Amino acid sequence: MIEIRNLSKAFGSQPVLHDVSLTLQTGTLHGLVGANGAGKTTLLHCLYGLHADYQGTVVETTGLPIRAHTGLLPYEPYFYPRLTGREYLEFTLQARGRAVGDFNGWNQLLELPLDQYAEEYSAGMKKKLALLALLVQPFRYLILDEPFNGLDLNANLLLMEILRRLRGQGVGILLTSHLLGSLTELCDELTVLADGTVRRRYTAADFGHVQADLLDEFYQEKLAQVHRLLPAEGQV
Repeated sequence: MIEIRNLSKAFGSQPVLHDVSLTLQTGTLHGLVGANGAGKTTLLHCLYGLHADYQGTVVETTGLPIRAHTGLLPYEPYFYPRLTGREYLEFTLQARGRAVGDFNGWNQLLELPLDQYAEEYSAGMKKKLALLALLVQPFRYLILDEPFNGLDLNANLLLMEILRRLRGQGVGILLTSHLLGSLTELCDELTVLADGTVRRRYTAADFGHVQADLLDEFYQEKLAQVHRLLPAEGQV
């Protein structure tokens, strides 16, 4: 299990995270919900070790080094120029000292032109290539920042099934998404971040309340304006 305890992070004089605590169990899908600027990506980067200058602790409770056993999907994957998709996959494996295997099985699912330059891929293809680089490796944990963003409907449905299968194999997965329906369909628990703090936590049994709770807590004024602009039948 990965445990985040009382984590706070600032950029200069600007605080971003305040006393955040959560856990990621193996064999679970944990969703992280919040508006832009809530601190989700910063939290993921602290967890993975891309930011080290934070207060609090991030530990793997069995003593495993987190980065060595964790795959990260960034919000905007970066690819070195003049590397083909295949060369990128080979590079990610070699960087971790792993043998380069056959990518064909996974690529039958994701259908990428692996012998073309990755920098020439569309946004959706780049997201799939970054995902493929994680799927071909045996990680204990995955941290996925907006994994559904940029994918078409078929790829989204396929990814959801892949994540379920990985959970069934014991992988712990922490993911963010602006698609609330995807998270409530997939996840075992949700943590709501707002202004850098944990506002609410939900288990799967309570997911039916998430949308109404978020609208009520964070968007009351805007919801009232919607009602003024679009009054219910009989109130016009």
